[in-house]
Amino acid sequence: MQVVRETSFPTLRLVNRGKVRDIYEVGESLLIVTTDRISAFDVVMDDPIPDKGKILTKISIFWFERLSSIIENHILTTNPDEYPGSCRPYREYLIDRSMLVHKAKPLPVECVVRGYLSGSGWLEYRALGSISGMPLPDGLKESSQLPEPIFTPSTKAALGAHDENIPFEDAAHMVGDDRAKEIRTISLKLYQYGRDLASKNGIIIADTKFEFGLVNNNLMLIDEVLTPDSSRFWPMDEYEPGRVQRSFDKQFLRDYLNSIRWPKKPPPPKLPPEVIQTTRDKYLEVLERLTGKGL
Repeated sequence: MQVVRETSFPTLRLVNRGKVRDIYEVGESLLIVTTDRISAFDVVMDDPIPDKGKILTKISIFWFERLSSIIENHILTTNPDEYPGSCRPYREYLIDRSMLVHKAKPLPVECVVRGYLSGSGWLEYRALGSISGMPLPDGLKESSQLPEPIFTPSTKAALGAHDENIPFEDAAHMVGDDRAKEIRTISLKLYQYGRDLASKNGIIIADTKFEFGLVNNNLMLIDEVLTPDSSRFWPMDEYEPGRVQRSFDKQFLRDYLNSIRWPKKPPPPKLPPEVIQTTRDKYLEVLERLTGKGL
C-alpha cells in the first residue's frame, strides 16, 4: 500500500502545500495532488492515513460530476494520461489522487452551510443563541436539525490558524454584495442536493463548506466538495439529537486527541495504528456508501 505524505515533483513548480493538498503550476492550469496527510485542530499530523488522498479525490469527483448542473467546476481532467507531458514522470503518484484544473482566483470566504447544530455552530448557539449573527430558535439541542439550512460564512485562515465564523455582512464586504448573495444561494442549493442524495444512502450531511473561485470573472466550484474533510457525515440509523453523533469523518481522530489531552498545537502526537486504521475505515465507508464502489 503506497502512502503519500508529501510529493516532490522537481520539474514542476510547487505553488502551495496546504494541510492536505500539494498544488503545482502546469502551464495555464494547476495540478492538485491530494496526499494522505490529515489535520486536526488545524495541525497536520505526522502520521498519514493510507489511501486517504485517493478516497477524497474519488468522492470529490463523484460530487463534482453531479453538481455540475448547479454550477460549473474547475476540473479539466482527472486522467493522468491526459495531463501535459511534464506530468508524465510522476504518473504513479497521480493515479486516483489528482486533478488538472483551471487556474481560478479563490474567493477569500469559506462558504459554510449548516443543516444541523454541531461543532463551532453549537458552541456559538449555546453562548449567544445565534450563529454568525443569525438568531436561531430557543431550545435546540446539540445535533438538532435546523428548521432550514443556513449559510454561515467564515474567514479563510492561514495554515496553523483557525477559521472564524463571520456575519453575512462581513462576507459581502469582502467579495461584494451581489457576489455574496450569489454564493449564498448556490451554496444552499449544493448542500440541499448533496443532503438529499446522501440520505438515500443512509448518511446525514450535518454541515459542509464549499470554496469558489473566479476564472475570467466566471464563478466556479473549486477545491474539494462534500468530503469527510470538509463535511460532517453521520449514520442516519444512529442519529439522536441531544448528543455528539458517531461520524464517518475525522471526528474520531479529534475525539482521540481530546482523550489524550493533546494541547491542540504542534508538535502533533504519534497516532496509534488502531487510530490510523479506524480513521481510514471511516473515510472508506463514506466512499462505498455514496458511490457503491470502493478503491
